Amino acid sequence: MNSPKQVWLEIRKHKSFLITTHHTPDADAACSALAMAMVLRKMGKKTVIVNEDALPEWLTFLPHAKSFHKKIDIKQPDFDAVIMLDCGDLGRIGGVRKWIDQETIINIDHHITSDSCGKINLVWPKASSTCEILFYLFKAAQVHLNKNLVLLLYAGLMTDTGSFRYDNTSAETHRIAAELMKFGLSASDLYQRLYVGIPSVDIKGFVDVIHSAELLFNNKVYCVMLPKKVMDGFSKKFDLKEKIFGFLRSVEGIEVVVILSEMKPGQTRVNLRSQNHFDVAKLASKFNGGGHKRASGAKLDIGLEESKKKILAAIKKGL
Repeated sequence: MNSPKQVWLEIRKHKSFLITTHHTPDADAACSALAMAMVLRKMGKKTVIVNEDALPEWLTFLPHAKSFHKKIDIKQPDFDAVIMLDCGDLGRIGGVRKWIDQETIINIDHHITSDSCGKINLVWPKASSTCEILFYLFKAAQVHLNKNLVLLLYAGLMTDTGSFRYDNTSAETHRIAAELMKFGLSASDLYQRLYVGIPSVDIKGFVDVIHSAELLFNNKVYCVMLPKKVMDGFSKKFDLKEKIFGFLRSVEGIEVVVILSEMKPGQTRVNLRSQNHFDVAKLASKFNGGGHKRASGAKLDIGLEESKKKILAAIKKGL
């Protein structure tokens, strides 16, 4: 495994960078990409952020959000190196992979299932988030932090730790948060923007989805099915899946929550969350996915019903 010093030595060799992260980016992925781009531009590097998917609407308030491009909306840029952030394997960057030579990748990640696919790999599974790794990476190069950079780093820490509630929250995470707070950041304001409420137009649909959730295996598992037509019926102003997870994980005795969403006919996205003992990263890896012990996912090239049967059978065996 490489060190922050080796990362900077590699970065200084190149003049232009493509920055990318996993498809359907969450806050840590988006914030780490935007923060890395800010720092590289300060160094005089030519930088472009390209992702398989657009930045979710609820994250468009982030500093320099307009620099986050969806692959289909941009022609292939010129670059001589790639920085891949918060992404456990090349398969999760979608079509951007077609543009990339693996030998040019600087891989910065914190997933326990990371396959260290880069020429340079800075992978710290014990870090709470990729933004936590970037804090130390920037510190190693004596990068001058400003309020926008601090906001991005703090947002990554806040969301990947579930507002510092998940077991990936360490003493180091709190120390970093305290250091970032010195820049006059309002944690309350940022929380309100990141954890937006459910819009009134979506309440009925959300209640219907929760009502449809199946309680299984001695009341230890919730399973939610999201056909594409159901997802398309919601506005894009909030993170539907995270709201579902947040609600169902609060039910007493629940160990695992699984959401199966239809990406297109014959293709299903599986998102998994666990509470105490069940290792969903191990489960996801059986389906060529990955992530963390308590939060993971995978993509299956089969329909919703067949995916449900396979995933629930694996969960039942794990329980």
